Amino acid sequence: MNKLVRAAQTSQSLSLAAMEEASRLGLREADIDHLFLALVINDQSAGRALRELGIDIDNARLAVEEQRDAQLTSLGIEASFPEAGRIVFHETDGYEWTPRARDLIAKSSSKGKPGDAAAVLRELVAEPSGLITEILRRLGTTPDALIERLDRADAPSMKSMPAAAKVKGRTTGTTETFVSAPLDEVWAFLTDPARIPEWEPSIGSLDQTSQEATPGAVWEGFAPATHPDGKPVKIEPQFRRRSVELIAIHQPDRIAWSFGYPDVAQGNSVLTEFALENSTGGTQVRISRSWSRRRGWRGLVAWPLRPIQKFLVWITLFQTGSAINRAFR
Repeated sequence: MNKLVRAAQTSQSLSLAAMEEASRLGLREADIDHLFLALVINDQSAGRALRELGIDIDNARLAVEEQRDAQLTSLGIEASFPEAGRIVFHETDGYEWTPRARDLIAKSSSKGKPGDAAAVLRELVAEPSGLITEILRRLGTTPDALIERLDRADAPSMKSMPAAAKVKGRTTGTTETFVSAPLDEVWAFLTDPARIPEWEPSIGSLDQTSQEATPGAVWEGFAPATHPDGKPVKIEPQFRRRSVELIAIHQPDRIAWSFGYPDVAQGNSVLTEFALENSTGGTQVRISRSWSRRRGWRGLVAWPLRPIQKFLVWITLFQTGSAINRAFR
């Protein structure tokens, strides 16, 4: 993956997670403390380094909250920040970075820097306000200890999950996400048909969710009637119904679901597979989506659209990974 793509994907994932954290407090600006929280749940080496130091999303949130209160007290202000609620970022709009957070992210990809999450974390630790240093102190560590751990996490010997195998004749996209929950809880979530609308963007509701989840079982799904913000969804009649089939379920580390359009002639089904692996502080999840390529002249016509298709696959994978992550926060 080239530097530009890596930096863009890192910026996208950190922006989403940080602004989700800001939305819990009713804020519309994400600052460097929200960026720190986003890094704690990041699937790259930066997140692994933080979690290996015993920092998880719960104690990181508490440390950030305590540091905010301490700052107000030092200024002689008797007030408190709003009490945190659930994440509402995906239901609202109007979010942006503070200037210092935006500048820090830009700096992480300048002058030969890679722009990945590790580069962002290094810039964050060196940020001159001292905010992150104080937060780390409350978490029982120091910037030097964190950088040392990050250096080890970035070492070539540290490998991620094995890459998904490519299948001839199918278009496939793969991504990874970290989920701050034990593997068995993530497994239960991804094998429960009733929870599918929480992570699959094309499914708004599902019938017969009490049916046992066994390979070959099929459910009837329906496209969402509204967006998360409540606005109605415009959708053609033939795309309203979805078929949902459980293809494989191998406890504790693999699940595969197939989604099709029963009212679309010659419509391709989409296979979504999950591979789970225990990780420090939670579960690493690899998500793969694939579908059969069209043959003959239809395949030739579709060839120039491959870059667009790959981008749309990445967007869908990103949405799915973010939704799974959000379900446990």
